[in-house]
Amino acid sequence: MDLMPYSSPNSNSAFKDLQKTFHLWFSAADSDGDGRITGNDALKFFAMSNLSRPELKQVWALADSKRQGYLGLHEFITAMQLISLGQSGNEINQDTLSNADLENLKPPTMDGLDKLLKKKLVPSKSDPLLYQPELPQSAKWFTTKSSKKIPLKCVTSIIDGLKKLYIEKLRPLEMMYNFSDFVSPLLTNSDFDAKPMVMLLGQYSTGKTTFIKHLLNSNYPGAHIGPEPTTDRFVVVTHGSDERSVPGNTVAVQADMPFSGLSTFGTAFLSKFECSQMPHHLLEHIAFVDTPGVLAGEKQRTQRAYDFIGVTSWFASKCDMILLLFDPYKLDVSDEFKRVIGSLRGHDDKIRVVLNKADQVDTQQLMRVYGALLWSLGKVLNTPEVMRVYIGSFNDKPISESAVGPLGKELFEKEQEDLLSDLNDIPKKACDRRINEFVKRAREAKIHACIIGHLKKEMPSLMGKSKAQQKLIDNLEDEFAKIQKEFHLPPGDMPSVEHYREVLSSYNIDKFEKLNKKMVQSVDNMLAHDIPELLKRFRNPYE
Repeated sequence: MDLMPYSSPNSNSAFKDLQKTFHLWFSAADSDGDGRITGNDALKFFAMSNLSRPELKQVWALADSKRQGYLGLHEFITAMQLISLGQSGNEINQDTLSNADLENLKPPTMDGLDKLLKKKLVPSKSDPLLYQPELPQSAKWFTTKSSKKIPLKCVTSIIDGLKKLYIEKLRPLEMMYNFSDFVSPLLTNSDFDAKPMVMLLGQYSTGKTTFIKHLLNSNYPGAHIGPEPTTDRFVVVTHGSDERSVPGNTVAVQADMPFSGLSTFGTAFLSKFECSQMPHHLLEHIAFVDTPGVLAGEKQRTQRAYDFIGVTSWFASKCDMILLLFDPYKLDVSDEFKRVIGSLRGHDDKIRVVLNKADQVDTQQLMRVYGALLWSLGKVLNTPEVMRVYIGSFNDKPISESAVGPLGKELFEKEQEDLLSDLNDIPKKACDRRINEFVKRAREAKIHACIIGHLKKEMPSLMGKSKAQQKLIDNLEDEFAKIQKEFHLPPGDMPSVEHYREVLSSYNIDKFEKLNKKMVQSVDNMLAHDIPELLKRFRNPYE
């Protein structure tokens, strides 16, 4: 099953020669050697094809399907294929590309290309793979302690732009008001560059690990499947050159992985966390988070050695999609599962519900099971909208047509197509999701600064500081109401009073900084002007 738009490497020698040719062209088009074809690079290079501007606009739109604002090698090859198809008189669209015989497709005609190749002095055609793009400069921004502004010319993508804004405007505000202790750890370079992630949650034996196996067509290293609670740890399944499992303590200190924030949950959690790596084309674009089964009944009384709800909430903030899995015989929402779903507050747009193993009941029972599931979810998810539920049997066995009948089989197949289509769109929407999460974080940081600044202002300058702090913490709900009114903050954006009360009890409020209105205004300007300008700068260059 191939979810991604790219197929696995082809063994055809002519096809490989064509790929080498495109690799050579890519190195010529890449003006600064950073492995990215920017809009300006594309305007110059694509013009040699003599296609019309509307046609080249469509080429860019299809090639930059992830809306990153630049083309990597893979996207550049897609653009060259589209230009070749356009020069042959074909309409430039996704269907044309999908139905084309790419193995026998000739390279496009590019006027003046030979002259450009000689001028660039790139490696000879016989060995184009010697070309090694430089690492993007943004990888070094988080390691330097310099407070100098990052030059605009170093920003070659939307993600780079977000990094620049974070380092220059948002991170100073977070550091001044201890944002990492109250809300979320400071971001690192890997947090911005990480692949999209999908987290699977559900009670034990609802088919979470089997679901991942179904998508990959194979088990991942360390996978265990059985009717009893088998997955006893959080496992991130991602791409690697060979099959291996990396222990949690090692993963948490790797700079190229976005899991350093998990260190705050301690060794007890990290011993129950691992990264499973394997070579797979799907995992080049997306990572999966397999989780321990949520406990039910008497098992809930067994305390886990780490903050399970906190870890789930941390992953929810990093993931692009959260799948809640149920099966027809496990529709009840246990107390722990209710707390888990409660911890997903603020991430409602990421949640999808999957009724798995649905071919274990007949059509009439399935109708009742579906109704019971919606009723159970309605008591937990505090939203007026009905949650989208995918019905199916996501495993390698054929659907049991004897139980569900021909109509049930057709329904399952359509539902599976819809879910796979949803998963397939994740890499395309990853950049939009990064922007969305960045804006959400900026608003949270601003509100946090307003809260801390207000509490600091309410503290006496000389006597009775201890009593004043206790009074503020006890009456925190009233203080939040004052803050909301003073700064005109939306009620739904205010954080949990109980959480702040718990964290504040270990702080001396008097030692907090006063509200720096200039820094808050800088974040407001970033949201109102800098981010829209960034998106405008990296939109389709032919618009």
